[in-house]
Amino acid sequence: MTPTASTDAPADERVRVGDVDLRVLRAGSEGEHVLFVHGNPGSADDWHGSMAAVAGTARAIAIDLPDFGETRAPKGFAHSVAAYADFLERAREALGIERVHLVLHDFGGPIGLLWAATHPDAVASVTLIDTGVLPDYRWHILARIWRTPVGGELFQATTTRPAFRFVVNLQEPQTLPRAFLDGMYRHYGRRTRRAVLRLYRATSDPSGMSREVTGRLRELDLPALVIWGEHDAYLPASYAWRQREAFPSAEVHVLATSGHWPFVDAAPTVERLLSQFLAATVDRPVSASSA
Repeated sequence: MTPTASTDAPADERVRVGDVDLRVLRAGSEGEHVLFVHGNPGSADDWHGSMAAVAGTARAIAIDLPDFGETRAPKGFAHSVAAYADFLERAREALGIERVHLVLHDFGGPIGLLWAATHPDAVASVTLIDTGVLPDYRWHILARIWRTPVGGELFQATTTRPAFRFVVNLQEPQTLPRAFLDGMYRHYGRRTRRAVLRLYRATSDPSGMSREVTGRLRELDLPALVIWGEHDAYLPASYAWRQREAFPSAEVHVLATSGHWPFVDAAPTVERLLSQFLAATVDRPVSASSA
């Protein structure tokens, strides 16, 4: 069966998760849940096209992580990978999701994979888009700036809208659409900029974190789709094939003309790969007419 993409914009709502007013986007009304987790910078808005592509197959959900997009973190939130992974579990419970197909990008990868490794019965499949386990990884230049006290604060404070567009496009093989970049910048206020610094400074060793989850995930041998831009300046494309260290049966695609955001610069290809993968992976309920 060929999935039918939805042309409707995702429904935007708020869901209470403890003391957090979580922003949630939803698309699709039948099938299992597909949870989209953004990276940095980013928000649930990153996933509009991808959500529409899978809405005929499953119920797509995207969230703004605490202090990204329109979700405010509670006082004392740790802004660490572990804290965000714990929040994912609380969000899953609040949303009433039993079993989820993960779609992860950028820093959403470490967060989502830590959650998956600690909640194996709740994860059905994983799609990794320029993210995943990162053995022997060394921080990219922007990460090193963000991790530097004072220097990181100065960089964040002087990042204007034109500077933001310039810095992002400088590293990309194709110029990203201005509307997409302006959307990211709109959500990149002081609160999010502080959260970025805290998250990167709380993550001292991505390699160690990868080692922690790789063994647990390998034993599960979950269905996995890996999509990577060959010209990713932040996470080298060589890591695409290394995802099989955690997902032995992974389907791997490296896109020759893409950078760090292939769901933007190669949207039709990514949406086709994602919808085909989920159509083969998601369990659909049997309707009364076909029973």
